[in-house]
Amino acid sequence: MLILCLYVDDLIYTGNDEGMVEDFKRKMMNEFEMSDLGLMHFFLGIEVKQSSVGIFISQKKYALEILDTMNLSPIALYISISYHNKSTILYARGDTATPGLHILYARGDTATPGLLMLYARGDTATPGLLISYHIVHAISYHSTSCHNILRARGSSSIHPHHYHRTVDFGIIYKRGVKENLFGFCDSNYAGDVDDWKSTSGFVFIMSSGAISWSSKKQQIVTLSTTEAEFISAATCSCQVIWLRRLLEMLQCQQQGPTKVFCDNVSAIKISKNPVLHGRSKHIDVRYHFLRDLCNDSTVDLLFCRSEDQVADIMTKPLKQAVFVKLRGLLGVCSVDQTFT
Repeated sequence: MLILCLYVDDLIYTGNDEGMVEDFKRKMMNEFEMSDLGLMHFFLGIEVKQSSVGIFISQKKYALEILDTMNLSPIALYISISYHNKSTILYARGDTATPGLHILYARGDTATPGLLMLYARGDTATPGLLISYHIVHAISYHSTSCHNILRARGSSSIHPHHYHRTVDFGIIYKRGVKENLFGFCDSNYAGDVDDWKSTSGFVFIMSSGAISWSSKKQQIVTLSTTEAEFISAATCSCQVIWLRRLLEMLQCQQQGPTKVFCDNVSAIKISKNPVLHGRSKHIDVRYHFLRDLCNDSTVDLLFCRSEDQVADIMTKPLKQAVFVKLRGLLGVCSVDQTFT
């Protein structure tokens, strides 16, 4: 099998047959004028380091370019990024718009770095989601919040020795780890004080690192934590289907159902059997296909404790100790911790 990824004039490829790979490379170099750069080190803003330990991806160079564009110090991006006060950002109001926020998302010469930085750093998804709520009607406070997210000053009550640079952090995929796909889903019930909608979050892990994650506001106002969690699980199951099909195409077919961990017992019961009907009959029918996936053994929704809920990092700001713990469970670490 040969897997090829082409973007304009950049091409990467891999395969499980060395002869096929070499034959492909030879034919391409005979047909086109191209250079063989060896093992992949950099592709579309993502840096790749490969060793006997595993594969490490990061966006250090890209992050430093963003900081330089915003005229911020390279000492930025501390772990206290989780400390940005959601309520303060949401409550900020005013008629004086500022282009500061749009620098992160809409300026052509910066290539929307506010979004692209999420590609290799799932632990930054929540602050990116919160600040993006105000992309259209941004005021000066939101611009300051953008700078603070990049600089991650954190709370003044945190001891200075707790500040650790994370600009070189990325995700490690370790060799020799079972390639079983599993995920976590969670929600922050009525977390938005503007419209009282909940936030859904999920993350999928494979080979010790996160391969897919999401932090997104739900489309409807839910009436209970059970409904919010059930909708989050249904959204997560859509990603399960896509990932299983993708892995099957890559000849890495998953055996048995994909385990998805949820910390809400009622949502799990509804997914397996239409119990608690009086409290669930109002849930939109489109979310109930999760029950079919559970019955077909495509998804296995399991319970996990709230303190072990990795997707919690995708739904709301957390205390520093919890944030660091969940960040580690995502496979996010520094290159020094990985290859030394």
